[in-house]
Amino acid sequence: MSFTRADVEIISRESGFKGFYRLDVLTLRHRLFNGGWGPALRRELFVRHDAVCVLPYDPWLDQLVLIEQLRVGAIDKSERPWMLELVAGLIDKDEAPEEVAHREAAEEAGLALLSLTPITQYYPSPGGSDERVHLYLAVVDSRGAGGIHGLEEEGEDIRVSLWSRANAIAALASGRIDNAATIIALQWLALNVGQVQGSAGPQP
Repeated sequence: MSFTRADVEIISRESGFKGFYRLDVLTLRHRLFNGGWGPALRRELFVRHDAVCVLPYDPWLDQLVLIEQLRVGAIDKSERPWMLELVAGLIDKDEAPEEVAHREAAEEAGLALLSLTPITQYYPSPGGSDERVHLYLAVVDSRGAGGIHGLEEEGEDIRVSLWSRANAIAALASGRIDNAATIIALQWLALNVGQVQGSAGPQP
């Protein structure tokens, strides 16, 4: 048995909050695996723009460019809410994910992306949010990368640092890197680094 959207009935959908993000309150019911329909359920849905996350990787020097910034979601549960993570941004205009990747790489890390390879698309928290993440690996020339970046008008204070692939994997293993997009991208790179390096060509 395989269910589809047709097996969910949205009884009502109301606005709970609307700002930069949106919270909708849904009343719904759905078909059950053992047959019939379940009861009406009240669910709150965090409505977000889809996101683009990019792991910048220099295959000639075998190193990564990671960014670090304060994340409000980690303040209550982490002694170090400045997170090591990927270049990322929201698709909040009529633009393709690849355009967002290039724009955010320039704004957040001062990087020009030489190529983009799709890794995957996924829902980071489908139990309560409709956000979908477009995850990429980008080939970059990391020479000269680093420093403080971000848009002042958006309150961004982003530190850019270079990591050897081995040190980044060690930070993943130790729990220093603990956000989903970066974990997934690093694991993908660990499995595919030979192919990425082999197809990179001569250093620009």
